[in-house]
Amino acid sequence: MRTTVNSVMTRDVAAVPPAAPVKDLTELLVARRVSAVPVVDTGRHVIGVVSEADVLRKEEFRDQYYREEYRPPLRTRLRHLVTGHGRPSRKARGHTAGDVMTAPAVTVRPTTSVVRAARLMDEHDVKRLPVVDDDGRLVGIVSRGDLLKVFSRPDADIAAEVENDVLGKYMLTSTGGVRVHVDHGVVHLRGAIGRRSEARIVTRVTGRVNGVVDVVDEMTWTDDDEREWRGA
Repeated sequence: MRTTVNSVMTRDVAAVPPAAPVKDLTELLVARRVSAVPVVDTGRHVIGVVSEADVLRKEEFRDQYYREEYRPPLRTRLRHLVTGHGRPSRKARGHTAGDVMTAPAVTVRPTTSVVRAARLMDEHDVKRLPVVDDDGRLVGIVSRGDLLKVFSRPDADIAAEVENDVLGKYMLTSTGGVRVHVDHGVVHLRGAIGRRSEARIVTRVTGRVNGVVDVVDEMTWTDDDEREWRGA
């Protein structure tokens, strides 16, 4: 049930050394049609990431630092102060990947869940995350597009996982009376189940299945054991 980065990441990764010229970086981003490339040392350890934003940021501040009477808008200057995306002066004067990269890089392991990876992308406002092994060496990269594949699963695949893993292997008690219907990612659970608490557990665990948009609990139960817990 828990899909990891290892199952969706790209293993053929374009990476550059710190000494790579910015011009070569730009050509690589365009040629590979990617939004960012990892910067690695001689041992393939990830030491930073150069993104489209890093390259564009260099151009954004270049005129200012080459004395051509350019001053970035106040909003732009405040954004850099708040987000801490590197020193504009350093990036403007930079000529290599090591000069303009964002470091340290935000990375994930192959065993990281796709949900955790998605949260990291959102928290750090990035589109791609380098995937590293236990020693920090580059083994792949995962993008937002890769993660979207997990959450756009066919209804039949979702139904099969709910039936086999949630209702079959996962649950300790019999759930043979429960039927599963999935429509555009919305799971409808119908039929009879023994206890009300079991119905709640089935609903909650089903909601964690990748690709599930919502869960509609239409199950009936014969034993309201939650009422006993409330002391009714």
